Amino acid sequence: MAFFKEFKQGQKSFGDSIAALVNSILLSFVYFIGVGGTSILAKIFGKHFLDLKINKQSQTYWEELGLEKKNKGDYYKQF
Repeated sequence: MAFFKEFKQGQKSFGDSIAALVNSILLSFVYFIGVGGTSILAKIFGKHFLDLKINKQSQTYWEELGLEKKNKGDYYKQF
């Protein structure tokens, strides 16, 4: 009976090790394909997801939204 308990524990340990290895390989593959592919495509098409250019006039990263005041009636039932 002790043999079967040890055998079961050894199989569980082996299964956990194999699962960790397979998960690491699969997640690495997904990361390189997903993130790396997106990065390469963004560089090819010149897409910048974060606009980090500093505004030369005001020396800040903030952008003006260009919001203007509207009539009070325009704010009712917006949705």
